[in-house]
Amino acid sequence: MTNRHKTLPHALTLNELLPPAQQGGYAVAAFSARYRACVRPVLQAAVDLRSPVIIEISQRELGWFGLSPRDFRDAVEQAVQDLGSTVPLCLHLDHSWEDQVIHAAIEAGFTSVMIDASAQPFEDNIRQTREIVDYAHARGVSVEAELGKLTTTDQLETDGDEALYTVPEEALEFVERTGCDVLAVSIGTAHGVYQVANPKIDFDRLAAIRRLLPETLLVLHGGSGLPAETVHRAIELPGGGISKMNIATDLEQALLAAMGGLGRMTSAELDAQDPALRMRGLNAVYAEACDKIQNFVRSAGRSDSAALPAS
Repeated sequence: MTNRHKTLPHALTLNELLPPAQQGGYAVAAFSARYRACVRPVLQAAVDLRSPVIIEISQRELGWFGLSPRDFRDAVEQAVQDLGSTVPLCLHLDHSWEDQVIHAAIEAGFTSVMIDASAQPFEDNIRQTREIVDYAHARGVSVEAELGKLTTTDQLETDGDEALYTVPEEALEFVERTGCDVLAVSIGTAHGVYQVANPKIDFDRLAAIRRLLPETLLVLHGGSGLPAETVHRAIELPGGGISKMNIATDLEQALLAAMGGLGRMTSAELDAQDPALRMRGLNAVYAEACDKIQNFVRSAGRSDSAALPAS
């Protein structure tokens, strides 16, 4: 079975989009657009720079911004139509833990989903991930999973962080038993904006995971505020580094700062803002996305590297 008839033109799964990146020494930016209105400037950046792109939203963000998976999918579809976009695109559900949310995203036409059961004990994480893998694969949808736990930025470089990191031998067992397509690893990055200039990243741990899992697609979360040289080192790992880099907070901060320092609002509240003010914010989102594509993940000009499905 497949959900291709529900997907966007030129939409890909992660296991279609990411192998060229892993082999080509770049990564694909996974932008959590969060607001409906922010989808278009993110996609515009990818179109203008001829870059593959992942547009995503998490279960928590759906709640924060007052959206359903269908709402978000419709915003992406409208942007694709308005821009006439043909760049390779993955519509991805980021961190989610409830089956009904994941099922709703697949029904809406998301081409990839993430089951994040990393807070659960190892065996429970395997069981829940395996159930989602079986469900998603039967519908032609790729699955990202997570092993290890990301800290938050107010806990960086504190004693005991390593206890939250991904254990390479456990990563091997986890992938073999779950069949997940993509693995998000914990090696020292964090959600939010970093309070230190260059957070300590365990590259030796990442290399050990790669040696044990030479074919598995690896993902790094916590990209907002991470120095570009750190991302480049993770991408350029011998044998193929990370091929997907998550970026969320930087986009929203650019939006709100350009709108005069407004606080977080729902997607509908952003839509209701003064058009000129909103456009200033969306222009800032576009500039931020362009910067990340060109200087962070280095995917500009790579749109032809991924084979596109029939639309």
